[in-house]
Amino acid sequence: MTATFKPSLLEGTIESPPSKSMAHRYLIGSALSGQKCVIYGVDYSEDILASIDCLKALGADIIIDGDKVIIDSSSFMTADNPVLECRESGSTLRFFIPLALCMGKSVTLKGSERLFERPLDVYEDLCKNNGFEFKKSKNSVTVCGKLKKGIYKVRGDISSQFITGLIFALLFLGGDSSIEIIPPFESKSYVNLTISALEAFGANVSFTEEYKVEVRKSNLHSYSGKIEGDYSNAAFLDAFNYIGSKIKIENLNQKSLQGDKVYSDYFALISDGTPTLDISDCPDLGPVLFALASLKNGANFTGTDRLKAKESDRGMAMHEELKKLGGGLIFGENCITVPNQNLEYKGEILSSHNDHRIVMALSVILSTIGGSIEGIEAVRKSYPDFFKDIKKLKAEVYIK
Repeated sequence: MTATFKPSLLEGTIESPPSKSMAHRYLIGSALSGQKCVIYGVDYSEDILASIDCLKALGADIIIDGDKVIIDSSSFMTADNPVLECRESGSTLRFFIPLALCMGKSVTLKGSERLFERPLDVYEDLCKNNGFEFKKSKNSVTVCGKLKKGIYKVRGDISSQFITGLIFALLFLGGDSSIEIIPPFESKSYVNLTISALEAFGANVSFTEEYKVEVRKSNLHSYSGKIEGDYSNAAFLDAFNYIGSKIKIENLNQKSLQGDKVYSDYFALISDGTPTLDISDCPDLGPVLFALASLKNGANFTGTDRLKAKESDRGMAMHEELKKLGGGLIFGENCITVPNQNLEYKGEILSSHNDHRIVMALSVILSTIGGSIEGIEAVRKSYPDFFKDIKKLKAEVYIK
């Protein structure tokens, strides 16, 4: 599918979509509780549907009723030799591998080839060190082992998703365990999100030191609640406000622990000058920050290496598309510079690189200069209603 923009300013009121990060965590927390739980305000992006499918494959009974998900987890983790379909969701894959290793039986997790190009080293090393099976192909991984409670050391510089995945598994195992994180520790805010979500089910999990998480024996209970709004996706909507639009965004928790909440501070700095910003704790903001900086006076970004291992190589993807508009990025060691540039649509259709955040970042740019993007169905991964929502806000965009 292709979206064609005419230059336009957006206006109106819109709700931020529910947080994908929180939805993953509350759905898995519901399954771990062993009780019947109800989660409201769920947005059925491809990633969330992947996690729901995996929970079902492991034995959870799940009913979807509108934006409400009812989870009966009394039979969770009882399936025989399950196959988990992770689609393109890195969160799903990394959250469920440790749970699979609690079962003591062979479990296969499948997904796209791009998904299995993303790092799994932490789990591969864990399996090797414990004598577990870890057999990886271009679109699947099969694991077999019996994880035990104890002390685990995990690198903190690849992805916090490995730490969250281990927390889920160690909580399921019961007893007392700990995770010692080898610094540097990036995206710590996402581990805080995990801890916060699990506390709603009665989990006793906390940081006892800067680089140590304790997972204690917990009596988990049922929970019913609503998913808060997503700051990661709200950033794309709010970016329009910094280029002349007037959008009011609702459904955002001002006390949220979401790390991408920092976007508003970064947007303000980009609008006021040519700042140097560290995105090591908020790599998902990279594309929209590059987009806004390209429309302003430029900016310098550090902590950019992890952008290479997302749905696309996001730095290079943005560079390739900005080049089509007469701009580009400058790459250094773990840093990217967006120079001052004068963008202009020259007739070449832009590519999504099959990356939802690239689509939305380029949409911000094209709303000012016009132009087309192909492969826009990639937004289904996190924000299926993105184009529907911006059209409600009077964006002149045409889909075919």
